[in-house]
Amino acid sequence: MRITLRQLEIFIAIADYGSTAAAGEQLGLSQSAVSAGLHELENQLDTRVFERIGKRLALNAEGEALKAQAQPLLDQAQTLQQDFSAGNNWQRVRFAASTTIGNYYCPPLLAQARRELPSALTTGLPELLIRNTADVIALVHGLRADVGLIEGECHQAELACEPWLREELVLVCAKEDALLAMSPGQRLAALKQAQWLLREPGSGTREVWEQQIRPLLGDQPRMAELGQSEAIKQAVAAGLGIAYLSRIAVTDMLNNGTLAELQLPTGILYRQLYLIWHPQKSRTKAATALFQYLRQWQPPASNT
Repeated sequence: MRITLRQLEIFIAIADYGSTAAAGEQLGLSQSAVSAGLHELENQLDTRVFERIGKRLALNAEGEALKAQAQPLLDQAQTLQQDFSAGNNWQRVRFAASTTIGNYYCPPLLAQARRELPSALTTGLPELLIRNTADVIALVHGLRADVGLIEGECHQAELACEPWLREELVLVCAKEDALLAMSPGQRLAALKQAQWLLREPGSGTREVWEQQIRPLLGDQPRMAELGQSEAIKQAVAAGLGIAYLSRIAVTDMLNNGTLAELQLPTGILYRQLYLIWHPQKSRTKAATALFQYLRQWQPPASNT
């Protein structure tokens, strides 16, 4: 048995309008096409579903039972077609961001997008995958995310990449750390002996530390890895070491005095954040809207 949605659509139209001619007018089909569709359906079911009363067709008991099941199927098919053909469902957009971006930039970004993009107001939020930079690159490269935001450079040649935001990085210590009272020359020597608390390899923050800070520290700096910026912040506040983190990640603790900022011998350092995508991945309208919004978005002044 191969009952088609078209046959059920014809059946419902005849049931609603009472004749093959009237059903054809509603469906944009000829009367002969409607009659043929009904004939095929009744052959598939091996039963009649209408009583023929002159030119009028009236549902019999079998027809009433069929309509009760066919109408929800057609409604569901119509909803499915509208949902997917429009491509506006944000809940099926997969958006990957590295840890600092996902935790600190994405909440205000998505809140602002919901206010400014009409299609986002009624279809929920995209699925936000927060990983380290290497994992975000892998998700985008594997076509498992529509777009990605990363804190380090993208070394995957198959992906498209463009600069997104530029952010400041800061060196932080506990509020009573002896480093705060040292002269610049003393501090540089002390930094070489300090306990550095770092993100894991593969994170954008760790990559920038390796490029910009590690060359200042000699051959064997003291390092300990913690998997999350939040854990590093708390460990620094507890006096367990010092850390090099995004300013946006430590602003709260700098403002309340839990952490203190150390001036680096190199002066203020910045890093580039990047937007990445796979050129061969197709995008729905919702994914395209998010992509275009990301390209022009700027964080509120209080978040920079």
